[in-house]
Amino acid sequence: MSFDRRSFLKYLGVAGASVGAGIVALENVTKDGIKNTLLGTSEAQADTKGSVGTQNYDVKPGELDSYYGFWSGGHSGEVRILGVPSMRELKRIPVFNMDVGSGYGVTNESKALLKGRFCGDTHHVHGSYKDGIYDAKYLFVNDKLNNRVARIRMDYMEVDKIVDVPNIQGMHGLFTQRFPKTDWVVCNGEFQVPVPNSSATSTDAPSKYYGIHSIIDAEKMEVVCQIMMDENMDLAATDYGGKYSMTTSYNTEKGVTVSEMLANDNDAMLVFNWERIRKALSANNYKMINGVKVIDGREGKSDIVLRIPIPKNPHGINVTPDGKYAICSGKVAPICSVVEIAKLDEAFSGKIKPKDCIVAQPYIGLGPLHTTYDGRGNAYTSVFIDSTNVKWNIQKAIDAEKLGAEEKKKNAHIIDVLDIHYQVGHIMASMAETKEADGKWLISLNKFSKDRFLNVGPAKNECEQLIDISGEKLKLVHDSAIYIEPHDCIIVRRDIVEKVVKDRYNMFEHPLAVTKSGVERKGNKVTVKLTANAPVFGLQEVKLKKGDDVTVIVTNNDEISDLGHGFALSNYNINFVVSPFQTKSVTFKADKPGVHWAYCTNFCHALHLEMRMRFIIT
Repeated sequence: MSFDRRSFLKYLGVAGASVGAGIVALENVTKDGIKNTLLGTSEAQADTKGSVGTQNYDVKPGELDSYYGFWSGGHSGEVRILGVPSMRELKRIPVFNMDVGSGYGVTNESKALLKGRFCGDTHHVHGSYKDGIYDAKYLFVNDKLNNRVARIRMDYMEVDKIVDVPNIQGMHGLFTQRFPKTDWVVCNGEFQVPVPNSSATSTDAPSKYYGIHSIIDAEKMEVVCQIMMDENMDLAATDYGGKYSMTTSYNTEKGVTVSEMLANDNDAMLVFNWERIRKALSANNYKMINGVKVIDGREGKSDIVLRIPIPKNPHGINVTPDGKYAICSGKVAPICSVVEIAKLDEAFSGKIKPKDCIVAQPYIGLGPLHTTYDGRGNAYTSVFIDSTNVKWNIQKAIDAEKLGAEEKKKNAHIIDVLDIHYQVGHIMASMAETKEADGKWLISLNKFSKDRFLNVGPAKNECEQLIDISGEKLKLVHDSAIYIEPHDCIIVRRDIVEKVVKDRYNMFEHPLAVTKSGVERKGNKVTVKLTANAPVFGLQEVKLKKGDDVTVIVTNNDEISDLGHGFALSNYNINFVVSPFQTKSVTFKADKPGVHWAYCTNFCHALHLEMRMRFIIT
């Protein structure tokens, strides 16, 4: 029997699983049927010729993309904006990282946000909602490294708030309330730690480590409360009814080594009942820990959490656009678990067992991670070990579950399997995290590029692949070389976003906006106020004394769209950019006597090179 690349990878995966740490067995792998199982479908289905999409991803010069894509930047600490389907990178939004191009981390305003920390690890960026559709008001993104949540104003596409979240480590999953609007943002602690985690309470006994599910007020950017759990919490989701937040847990064992975390055959999907959380807060059923209301959600301690058994070390959790199902990916199990959201109330009330909320557990492949949707009843799951995107029909999987094991073995729910390059992580279809999933484009965010691009040395870029899902079959149409390391993205229709994005700032939104240049001195405190109008700053020279504490405030007074100015001060490690009507400031100590030129770094005029001024320090 000959194998193609996918078959060979799956064969190795099955072999590896058989000697691994108790990985769930593939009940439909038999000696005679191994080829069909490895392909993830039956031979008859594999031979079926279906239609493929005919969309054009080529966005010609001067034309605009149909979608905005918002990418998390991983350990770059940023959020990126791409056009879809062109995959052109349009902007990088510095969030938790220093960006010397824009001056984020240099200016006083950005330093106040970052509080001296210039490293971050952004994983999940999600938008604010109204009635299950993006309202283009905010984006929210987590920092797994330093346990923060940032908010991005979508009118300016810049960070306006960052909140530190205590009692938590490894903040991973984040999601926003979808209905009726985004009042709450939830985020999870992937790493269990002592709560509180201080020298007085630190311990090497994992039994005293806890996971934290945090709820943040989206407008105030303050922590509303936290739910303390024995389980760790990974990815997050919310329903379309404004009733629940939910998460996967892959470490119900409270393990601190890989083998310990793999000990249980079942881990959990955890569902948090928001009505019961509000009642607990109203009844003062919480403890104040590090200034935050912490509710004890451990088993037997409260009734606000439902624990649904999920095999094995589950990772992704995604809600279908019709709001009917939450689908958990098994990661170490080759299946997805389909949970019917309408059954959750019955389980919370004790009428059914939590496991009865599961209506299907279809075979998908080796290493399923995340699932997205086309709005036509089909799911698309990323499969890491197999390096595939698997398209499958949710209702067929549910029907097969009702008919029993023999029907499930036929894998009739699987519609198509696409090889990708290589080792896919997240996967996202256009508008798939809303009620208006449109089934046009899909992004496969792959962790390795290997041989897909020119060799740039040992540290290679990642590969993200654009897939046309408008037809029955998946059609790979474009590869993109991506800088380290995006984790996830959302794809939003252009008409939703473009109506709110501004071409210039509201000048007087900044309390220090400068309309008239000048210098103010109070002792050794000097404030330099500068207008910037191409091709001149409002002053030609500023005289300072050694030891002065100097604050420079620059306002771009040019109202022409796209006419930005830079301010760079030679030998003082200062550079930042101000967009039309924007104001930024920077403070430094004048400790280097001499003449120091300040100049515009952003090309603005035919006399751009002449746009400079002197700082004379005596």
